[in-house]
Amino acid sequence: MLGVCGSVYLFNFAPGHLSIYMEALKETNFFFPDQTDFYRGKVRDVYYFEDKLAVVATDRISAFDVVLPRAIPYKGQVLNQIAAYSLAATTDLVPNWVQTQPDPNVTIGIKCEPFKVEMVIRGYLAGHAWREYQSGKREVCGQALPDGLRENDKLPAPIITPTTKAAAGHDEDIAPENIIATGLVSAADYAQLESYTRALFARGTELAAKRGLILVDTKYEFGKAGDKIYVIDEIHTPDSSRYFYAEGYAERQEKNRPQRQLSKEFVRQWLIDNNFQGKAGQQIPEMTDEWLHLISDRYIELYEVITGEKFVKTSYTNITERIELSIRQNF
Repeated sequence: MLGVCGSVYLFNFAPGHLSIYMEALKETNFFFPDQTDFYRGKVRDVYYFEDKLAVVATDRISAFDVVLPRAIPYKGQVLNQIAAYSLAATTDLVPNWVQTQPDPNVTIGIKCEPFKVEMVIRGYLAGHAWREYQSGKREVCGQALPDGLRENDKLPAPIITPTTKAAAGHDEDIAPENIIATGLVSAADYAQLESYTRALFARGTELAAKRGLILVDTKYEFGKAGDKIYVIDEIHTPDSSRYFYAEGYAERQEKNRPQRQLSKEFVRQWLIDNNFQGKAGQQIPEMTDEWLHLISDRYIELYEVITGEKFVKTSYTNITERIELSIRQNF
């Protein structure tokens, strides 16, 4: 028997746009006979089985560790397919959790015990690091930053600035020595995480350059199955990474102009401009149909730029039944 269908949000674009009827997958609510657990993250629904898990990439979007009230059409498909592309391109460097992708929104793979830290690596001074720098700080997670840098400047060398992995609320910056001292990760495992992080970032930078992009910063999550460390979750997607267009980068920096970027940062900046940074008492601004259309287009644009392939929109008709069947067929 099929489980309860997930929420599907429907909307029309604002006047002035081509009239298109679209949907967005906000959540799923399945139950499978061999299922052992379920977890709803900020953007993914995770179904646990004995030694595997099935991850559904929904269209939810989060910023400042808050899930925004409206879902973005095709976002889940974009993230799932970019992650599959990027993980396949790095299997020679780092073991990853993926076994199969039976649906555009679903990935099935090895169940790992996640490390309670996210490995953030930065090649440029942007986003959170820039906001910290602008406030006067010259150190992030124990990594020293020189004076005289401007927003979006290339750093002398990539720096790793880990964060805690919060089950709820905000992730927090944490220095490597504190990760080890508090027992979040052993010294040996942390050394391996740093090595894997640098290798993945170097490969991501190389792949981005081939597509006319700069990989500015990104985060990686890792987990353990037995004694083996795997990279888990997604990599090199607009939710986990920031990209600039390489063409015109130097000129824009010289003239102190904003960089052309493909990432979720423009969503964060829009929220900041509307007085929201996820702090207590702040109200999430209204996300109009027009704004959701823009976000959806940005996600699709990044997919096409980074993969070099045309994005094929899958139908939202019976999407929850399709997703559920794809998981059932693998367990």
